[in-house]
Amino acid sequence: MVVFEQVDKEKIQLLVKDGFVKEEAKTIYEAARFRKGEVAVICYTSGTALLQGNKEAVEQAAQRLQKMNFGTLVHSGKFRQENGLVIGSDESLKGDTFGGLVVAAVKADKDIREQLMELGVADSKTLSDQQMVSMAEKIKKIASCEVRSMLPEEYNKHHGTVTDRLNQLHAQCAQYLLPGKHIVDKYPGCAVGEVQEEKAESKYVEVAAASILARVGALQQMDYLSMLAGFTLPKGSTHVKEALLELKKRELEFIRFVKVDFKNVKEFLG
Repeated sequence: MVVFEQVDKEKIQLLVKDGFVKEEAKTIYEAARFRKGEVAVICYTSGTALLQGNKEAVEQAAQRLQKMNFGTLVHSGKFRQENGLVIGSDESLKGDTFGGLVVAAVKADKDIREQLMELGVADSKTLSDQQMVSMAEKIKKIASCEVRSMLPEEYNKHHGTVTDRLNQLHAQCAQYLLPGKHIVDKYPGCAVGEVQEEKAESKYVEVAAASILARVGALQQMDYLSMLAGFTLPKGSTHVKEALLELKKRELEFIRFVKVDFKNVKEFLG
């Protein structure tokens, strides 16, 4: 599998010049789909193009397209082909001041793995929030899934570290979907899963799909907390101090909105 980014409509026409034949798109996320021999090219509306098929043929096609300035080559490789049932899990919000934790898991066999690939799961990081929500619904229709969302209030009442909480949620998600080999996107202190790998979302399609569900779960949790707070809570590390000041101004309980064991929150609360 090879991935190109920044592929606009004009650059897509380069595929025709290279001898590719247009085929019918299979999902709403596809701008166009082409095939030439043993190579299929899926061009997504996000501006990303995915080349897949025979490894040698894909590499040769990628080299030709790169010389034609088809786009920016960002990834060369493919998801690992596992045998049998695989459960992939990933999390979101673990480094965010606001929000609790969300962990998701997705189970797949060979047929489901192929369907997830056709859906464009490998392209997840280029999707908008709205596209992510739509894709999450598609994933749920294709594969067995489990999502666990821990709100800040529960997070703050839990004894132990953030790692302890993550281990618990990953284990619960996998347990719900058994049987299957559990593969985890490795985090510091990870003590669950039969396989623990860093950047597992780029190696296993099940983890890539779980990453999408976790991110959508995080969006939903943050929307809910923002509604309770009466203002939009920040995602990530931007505008955190301003939001903490707003919580204080509104005399809201910090335990309901932030991870009170985080260093920046402790310093703010004095």
